[in-house]
Amino acid sequence: MHKLTAPLVIKELKPLANTGKLEAVKRICQRLNEVMVFAVNTGLIEHNRLAGIRHAFEVPKVTNNPTLKPEELPKLMKALREANIRIVTRRLIEWQLLTLARPGEAAGTRWGEIDRVEGLWTIPPERMKKRRGHVVPLPKQALALLDDIESISGRSEFVFPSDINPRKCMSSSTANVALKRMGFHGQLTAHGMRALASTTLNEQAFDADLIEAALAHVDKNTVRGVYNRAQYLERRREMMEWWGARVAGAPLEPV
Repeated sequence: MHKLTAPLVIKELKPLANTGKLEAVKRICQRLNEVMVFAVNTGLIEHNRLAGIRHAFEVPKVTNNPTLKPEELPKLMKALREANIRIVTRRLIEWQLLTLARPGEAAGTRWGEIDRVEGLWTIPPERMKKRRGHVVPLPKQALALLDDIESISGRSEFVFPSDINPRKCMSSSTANVALKRMGFHGQLTAHGMRALASTTLNEQAFDADLIEAALAHVDKNTVRGVYNRAQYLERRREMMEWWGARVAGAPLEPV
């Protein structure tokens, strides 16, 4: 490791950058630096010679995931009901939509993470993007979904097991593939469903802090973030019940 230098690594990464895969280059630089920092902290090397190598490449352009407008939600639900897809795939998409979870978090849902008595889904830190545990208040529609799918996957560790290997969960890309087949290519992605929910809830004037907490966005103010997570659960529960009713097309109570 002590032979790794910035010029050497940059030279190896340039062909990848030249093909336009700047996001991949960015992630590789991040991983390399994580390894090097670990090596420094454990005494394998004296200093990190790769610090700052990402600045040798262009910054990847941020592209938002395509999403639908709030008024197009019924169109999505109708397409989902009529789609010729596996029941577990349909339930996975519905689960992600109802819980506002990221695709990987939703696909990896374990029965052991669910407390149906309290109506809570607790995602452990190691499964979260920011490595911070997240608690999701489950609306009644999500709890009904669990009751429905239990006869299919109740014996598996996973709520949404893989069809190929039941000992593993479904791929995080499953929902995206299904949405494309349903005719939403270029219009909606699995991650874009979070934006659909966020826009809808913001238009209904729900507290922005509640929405950010529901999306598991980390507050840059650490102390404030901890306080918010502790205080917002019951208020988030009310918001999630409203959102569940909206997804189901049920009559809505005034916000």
